[in-house]
Amino acid sequence: MTSFFLFLSDVFKWSFGLFTFAGNVVNWILFIVASALFTYWCWVLVSKLGNNKDKEYFSPTAGKRMYYDPQIHKKD
Repeated sequence: MTSFFLFLSDVFKWSFGLFTFAGNVVNWILFIVASALFTYWCWVLVSKLGNNKDKEYFSPTAGKRMYYDPQIHKKD
Protein backbone atom coordinates (compact mmCIF):
# COMPACT_ATOMS: atom_id res chain seq x y z
CA MET A 1 0.00 0.00 0.00
CA THR A 2 2.87 2.34 0.77
CA SER A 3 4.31 1.82 -2.71
CA PHE A 4 0.99 2.91 -4.22
CA PHE A 5 1.10 6.20 -2.30
CA LEU A 6 4.73 6.71 -3.30
CA PHE A 7 3.73 6.13 -6.93
CA LEU A 8 0.82 8.57 -6.52
CA SER A 9 3.21 11.13 -5.07
CA ASP A 10 5.51 10.73 -8.07
CA VAL A 11 2.56 11.23 -10.41
CA PHE A 12 1.58 14.45 -8.65
CA LYS A 13 5.16 15.73 -8.76
CA TRP A 14 5.31 14.95 -12.49
CA SER A 15 1.98 16.68 -13.16
CA PHE A 16 3.10 19.86 -11.39
CA GLY A 17 6.27 19.83 -13.48
CA LEU A 18 4.08 19.58 -16.57
CA PHE A 19 2.06 22.63 -15.45
CA THR A 20 5.29 24.56 -14.87
CA PHE A 21 6.51 23.64 -18.35
CA ALA A 22 3.18 24.61 -19.97
CA GLY A 23 3.20 27.92 -18.07
CA ASN A 24 6.69 28.69 -19.36
CA VAL A 25 5.61 27.94 -22.93
CA VAL A 26 2.58 30.23 -22.61
CA ASN A 27 4.79 32.93 -21.09
CA TRP A 28 7.21 32.79 -24.00
CA ILE A 29 4.38 32.89 -26.55
CA LEU A 30 2.84 35.94 -24.86
CA PHE A 31 6.26 37.61 -24.64
CA ILE A 32 6.90 37.09 -28.37
CA VAL A 33 3.44 38.42 -29.29
CA ALA A 34 3.86 41.46 -27.04
CA SER A 35 7.32 42.14 -28.48
CA ALA A 36 5.96 41.94 -32.02
CA LEU A 37 3.13 44.35 -31.21
CA PHE A 38 5.56 46.77 -29.55
CA THR A 39 7.91 46.60 -32.54
CA TYR A 40 5.01 47.27 -34.93
CA TRP A 41 3.85 50.19 -32.77
CA CYS A 42 7.36 51.70 -32.83
CA TRP A 43 7.55 51.19 -36.60
CA VAL A 44 4.25 53.02 -37.11
CA LEU A 45 5.38 55.89 -34.90
CA VAL A 46 8.74 56.27 -36.61
CA SER A 47 8.08 55.46 -40.25
CA LYS A 48 4.49 56.58 -40.80
CA LEU A 49 4.19 59.46 -38.36
CA GLY A 50 7.81 60.56 -37.95
CA ASN A 51 9.40 63.67 -39.51
CA ASN A 52 6.13 65.67 -39.45
CA LYS A 53 4.33 63.14 -41.61
CA ASP A 54 1.52 63.10 -39.05
CA LYS A 55 0.17 66.31 -40.64
CA GLU A 56 -0.40 64.39 -43.88
CA TYR A 57 -1.92 61.37 -42.12
CA PHE A 58 -5.54 60.65 -43.03
CA SER A 59 -7.63 59.01 -40.34
CA PRO A 60 -10.39 56.82 -41.75
CA THR A 61 -12.55 57.33 -38.65
CA ALA A 62 -12.10 61.07 -38.16
CA GLY A 63 -15.48 62.71 -37.73
CA LYS A 64 -17.39 59.44 -37.81
CA ARG A 65 -16.82 58.35 -34.22
CA MET A 66 -16.21 61.53 -32.28
CA TYR A 67 -15.16 61.49 -28.65
CA TYR A 68 -17.33 64.50 -27.90
CA ASP A 69 -20.67 64.86 -29.63
CA PRO A 70 -22.21 68.29 -28.89
CA GLN A 71 -25.71 66.97 -29.55
CA ILE A 72 -25.39 64.39 -26.81
CA HIS A 73 -23.28 66.38 -24.32
CA LYS A 74 -25.09 69.72 -24.26
CA LYS A 75 -25.74 71.77 -21.18
CA ASP A 76 -29.33 72.63 -20.46
